[in-house]
Amino acid sequence: MALPALRALRHRNFRLFLAGQIFALVGYWIQMVAQSWLLYRLTESATLLGVLAFASSLPILLLSPLAGMWSDRCNLHRTMFTVQVLELLQAATLAALALAGVIAPWHIITLAMLLGVLIAIELPIRHAYLLELVDGKEDLPNAIALTSLVGNSGRLVGPAIAGILIGILSEAHCFLINALTYIAVVISFMMIHVRPQPRSPAKTPMLAGLHEGFSYAWNLLPIRALLLTLAVIAFLGTPYTTLMPVIVREIFGGGADQMGYLVGAGGLGAISGTLYLASRANTRGLIRLIIGASLAAGAALTLFAQAPSMWYALPLLVVIGFGILVTSVSVNMILQTIVDDDKRGRVMSLYTAAFLGVAPFGSLAAGAMADLIGPRATLTLGGLCCIAAALVLAQRRHSIRAQIRPIYERLGIVRR
Repeated sequence: MALPALRALRHRNFRLFLAGQIFALVGYWIQMVAQSWLLYRLTESATLLGVLAFASSLPILLLSPLAGMWSDRCNLHRTMFTVQVLELLQAATLAALALAGVIAPWHIITLAMLLGVLIAIELPIRHAYLLELVDGKEDLPNAIALTSLVGNSGRLVGPAIAGILIGILSEAHCFLINALTYIAVVISFMMIHVRPQPRSPAKTPMLAGLHEGFSYAWNLLPIRALLLTLAVIAFLGTPYTTLMPVIVREIFGGGADQMGYLVGAGGLGAISGTLYLASRANTRGLIRLIIGASLAAGAALTLFAQAPSMWYALPLLVVIGFGILVTSVSVNMILQTIVDDDKRGRVMSLYTAAFLGVAPFGSLAAGAMADLIGPRATLTLGGLCCIAAALVLAQRRHSIRAQIRPIYERLGIVRR
């Protein structure tokens, strides 16, 4: 009998999907660390690090609502497979330019923006695609947690590998390894055979469908409050990763290997969070958990801003990674549970925009602020604002629970 924390793995298609993603997400984090390190080595500009993060994530904010509308209508498996192939070509192009020794900052930023476009298309579709991989809602929260676990395992392992490879070889070899990981992804998608969920005919015009999705999300207090809280965490909490090269080189006097350890510490905290969420039987009590996780992330970020050394910073980054991960994935779980099936893609696209789409503006602002007032003051301000967002959500907790409870009763998550 499968362990409760691994129950979604009883589905063959989900096992195949997860196996491919293990390789893809390790490669993704290897590339992320290598490209930011390469850009900072070429330019020594914190502002350009912010521009890089902004360029890579801005398409998610702009395009994910359209992708969400599309995901309510398209063949999810074919679309996911096509996106993976295009991401392979993006990684191969970056590797070729770097290996040829002709790569320039504008190449890095442009290709990062192209990858952002592909991710903007992929993420809302991925959220809806999980429902097809596990054949229903029963194992969907566990599938979300396990997918996040794999992603954050890549975040733990990938940066450490990148730090070693940059020191021994070069950033170009990091890009090449990322391209090669997509071979496993392509093979896994070729082996998946899903039974598509019933799709409603695309009778609603695109703009009317988008308006319907926005209105549905805004008029439901649980969805609106959770998305706004998540957006604050994304804007003010996550940019610490953008400033990591500055913190490592200018404050701790370290190199790429130390950066790998610090980014990996955040990944370790995120893995701890996903293991905890995967062990939960259902989504009951997640509102309270989101409040606590957001408070912990904000407090740890405030202390991290004043860290005197890397060894002091490492445990704080574990807490930050845990808090941000638990907040984002718990919001995902609640939304996936309470949303109507015919609006799932559109609502989850708003989730993607609130977390990954808002982050580029935070990264851009953090990069500019770091050049003006320093990275320590920038991170302190972000941490305090995350604490404030958690306290605001706590004030509305009872109203949110009152609206969610009837849905949970219908699904058998709480007793009538």
